[in-house]
Amino acid sequence: MISSITMEAVAVAQTKEQKLAKIKECQDKCDAIMLRPPKAEGAKIRAAAAEAGETVTKYILDAVRARMERECK
Repeated sequence: MISSITMEAVAVAQTKEQKLAKIKECQDKCDAIMLRPPKAEGAKIRAAAAEAGETVTKYILDAVRARMERECK
């Protein structure tokens, strides 16, 4: 499975070889965590991320990091 981070990296690559190299790099560096919220909740998350001017991935990761910072000291 290719994450949205991988797809963003691929979007800036120009050649097929560059695209494959970017995918490999992201697969080596990135973990994949799948979320499956109910559709209505997913729509709210997407809307909130758009309102914040962020990707859904960044929006969720920032929220998780903030909670971890508060709770895991």
